[in-house]
Order: sequence, then C-alpha cells, then structure tokens
Amino acid sequence: MTRSTSGVPAAELAPSTSEPLRLQVLTALAQHRMATTGQLRQMLRPDSSRQLVSRVLNKLRSTGFVDLTPLPDSDRSRTHAWYLTPEGARLTRDLPVLRGRPPYPITSTTAASLKTPHTLTVVRAHLPFAADARRLGHEHGPWDWTPEVSHPIGEGQRLSADAVMHYTAVDGEHRRKLRAFVEVDRSTMSAERLAVKLIEYARLFQYEAQPLGRRKPVSAGPAWLRWYPVFPRILFILTGASRSRLSDRISDLQAMVAQHPLVAALAREVQLGAVILEDIEDHTPSAAVWVPLAGGDPRPWTAL
Repeated sequence: MTRSTSGVPAAELAPSTSEPLRLQVLTALAQHRMATTGQLRQMLRPDSSRQLVSRVLNKLRSTGFVDLTPLPDSDRSRTHAWYLTPEGARLTRDLPVLRGRPPYPITSTTAASLKTPHTLTVVRAHLPFAADARRLGHEHGPWDWTPEVSHPIGEGQRLSADAVMHYTAVDGEHRRKLRAFVEVDRSTMSAERLAVKLIEYARLFQYEAQPLGRRKPVSAGPAWLRWYPVFPRILFILTGASRSRLSDRISDLQAMVAQHPLVAALAREVQLGAVILEDIEDHTPSAAVWVPLAGGDPRPWTAL
C-alpha cells in the first residue's frame, strides 16, 4: 500500500537534479509500465550494484511514488515488479521524453499482478538490444523502446504493437536508423491467432485515412507516414514453450506470409523476422538467429 504525498512540500515531490537515478527510475517505469529491480539496473546502470537501484526504489516507495507486486513463485528470491502509483504517474506525465504517452497508472496490487507476466517479458525482450547496442557502440536505450503503440487500421479497428523500437546502427560516420514493430509471444494464444497479427500489420501498411469533410475520397497517402518515414520492420520474439513448439509457431508465421495475399504483399516491401527470446539473450540480437518469415537462412535482425 502506498501513502499519500499530499503533505509533502512541492519541492520534495519533484525529482532532484542531484539524484539523476531517481528521475531515471521514475521515467523508466512510466515508459515501460513495470520492471523488476534487476531489469531497471540492466536498463539504467548496468555497471552498478543491484543495491544502488534497490535503495532508490525503496526511497520512492516510502514517498508514495512507486509500489510493488510479488512475482508468482518468487518467494525464495523475493523478486518483485515495480510500477508507478497514481502519484508517480502524475509526477512524470510532463517529462519531455514521455510527451505524447498516455498515462498508465496502476491503482492496486491486484491490477498490477494481472499485467505483470506480459509486461515484464516485453521489458526482457528489450534488454538484449540495449546490451548489444552498448557492446557495438550503437544507439539504443531505455527511451528507444516504446511499449503498447496503437494505430488505426480502418473500420474503427486498431492495431496494438507490443512495442516500437528505434535503433541507430553506427559505423564510423555512417548512421543507419532502424525501426521495428515488436510482437512478444509467450505462447499463451493459439498459433493461428499469433499469425493473424500479420494480417493486421498488412492492413496498417495499406490503410489510408480520408480527410474529414470530404464528399469524395481523397488519398492522403498511407496513414503510417504520419509516424514513420519508412514502414518499420516487424519482429516476432517467442518464448514460453519448448524449442520444437516455438519452431512450429514460427513455421505458422511463415505459412501466413506464403498463403495470405495481403501479407505476401507486405513481405515484398517490409522485412519480417522471428526469433526465440532465449536465443537473443544467449547469442545477442545481432547474431544470425532470426528466421526471415519470407524464407531464407537465419541472419541478424538488421539483415532480414
């Protein structure tokens, strides 16, 4: 349970410039919705001790800005997931890095526990990319991974991506800006429902919004151009089952590309790939572990 901060002076409510980690922890929880202490350490201070981040989190909890929920079957390790309270969400809503992000306060431990498994797996999928970028001298950090991005696809429907990733590969003076829609699959839905997600992306690729007030349709171009200079590649990251079952799910994604005309058209223009989460954790995302959904040998995600 969190306590109210109504009696705390305004100067104490704002993150102190002398405590940058405190501000970064609040911002990371606002951006990623939820994270464990270990995930926050890997994200924000990979070379520091767990105790440093833990002290900051406990201080934020004592002032009512964050709270925690225990993870299932984690009694021995005392692992928890941290999230912003409504007070913490209010405090971070005007930060420049979060501009345009909808508020996402969690008002109870019960509500937090319902969101925990998927949200933490999405954070887990982000961390190998961040570690790989640091190793390679590329640019990709906590604010370059935006969870739960939604776009219209027509007929009053919307596509919701688990995350949108921005990544800049640096080779000397050459900078290559990469973007990706990321779908994280924990094997909790049927393989068919997972593959249908490709149809939604194909609809987004083709969807053109019509200006309001026009009697005759006037094309304004693809709606996705409002947000992206080129259509992001689509990456499926799978976990939560045996390797053979995950390989079958990747095969089902490939079958959708081969059999559905809209998805086949998408695959001719957009790079599509799938990987097992444990493979990018063990071998890095830049290893040749990604399966191109349009066919071909495994390769790095940047070369799909």
